[in-house]
Amino acid sequence: MKRLHPHNGITRRSLIACAALAVTFGPGLVRAAPDASKENAVKRTQAWDKTFARSAKVDHQKVTFKNRYGITLAGDLYLPKDRAGRKLAALAVSGPFGAVKEQSSGLYAQTMAERGYVTLAFDPSFTGESGGEPRNVPSPEIDTEDFSAAVDFLGLQAFVDRARIGLIGICGFGGMALNAAAPDKRIKAVVTTSMYDMSRVMAKGYYDRLTREQRGQLLERMSQQRWADAERGTPAAGPRILPETLEGVTDPVARMYFDYYRTPRGFHERSPNSNGAWTATGAMPFMNMPLLTYVDEISPRPILLIAGENAHSRYFSEDAYEAAAEPKELLIIKNADHVDLYDRPDKIPFDKIAEFFGKNLR
Repeated sequence: MKRLHPHNGITRRSLIACAALAVTFGPGLVRAAPDASKENAVKRTQAWDKTFARSAKVDHQKVTFKNRYGITLAGDLYLPKDRAGRKLAALAVSGPFGAVKEQSSGLYAQTMAERGYVTLAFDPSFTGESGGEPRNVPSPEIDTEDFSAAVDFLGLQAFVDRARIGLIGICGFGGMALNAAAPDKRIKAVVTTSMYDMSRVMAKGYYDRLTREQRGQLLERMSQQRWADAERGTPAAGPRILPETLEGVTDPVARMYFDYYRTPRGFHERSPNSNGAWTATGAMPFMNMPLLTYVDEISPRPILLIAGENAHSRYFSEDAYEAAAEPKELLIIKNADHVDLYDRPDKIPFDKIAEFFGKNLR
């Protein structure tokens, strides 16, 4: 299989930075129980504040549900207007890594609801309108669990056929979706777009260029940071995920992300990528927890991996395809980069995604 040539513009500095990041409820809707914990201090809005236009073809509801750690997750539930009391197939959608449901995942969820699915776009724990303290903490275990919690919620809805639930994972949450599907047999089919294996990125850097010495230096720094955080009683924030401007920025990957997250195209105030930073020790748990170890155990449930022809991340999807067992598909989108598959309807193969789920969530 043809491999994408690594981009020569990726610098040692960018490798290090990468590793350091790294309503009214309708009939049949199960409402989460009230919660009096500290995480309820998270402000949630009923306003439409998405980065995409609202569709007249679907109903939209703000919902909350809990994961098995007791963290309250916030989601946007999209329902086809013509559901007419039928039980429908459902999709849980999340990603990209560092994004919120008002960005790419919401666009995917709304579009698939237009095509007849009940869809749930949700904010991961510690992010956006979801609960969890401290804020902006990435966790391979909890981020994976959040997908299964979304399946819990969908399967309790009277209008959902719980035997027909699938996942869509975008960017870093593509890896989380595959990781969730391996043990959770309720998940019947998975689609990933612009998939990242975040544990591999954190442990080895883009294109596996992080040396053992560099990895050791990062782990030493984060290990010592834990003492400082413990003494202060609160975790320190790492560097901003993206800069305020592109002045002096030559890394093509950073410039690509900036064009989405830091411009009106995709900016959202609650998105860590748009407006924040991860905790300084956020990469640590990823560096010895390989997410895709059991990707072959998703079989016989099908996987569709979608990547841009020109995406710097394309090799993640290609390698996951090689590691997975049949049935599996790999779709490379011509003339598309990584971020094109976040929000470009002319590049995102929604027809193919609908065909895949139509075939496999029957």
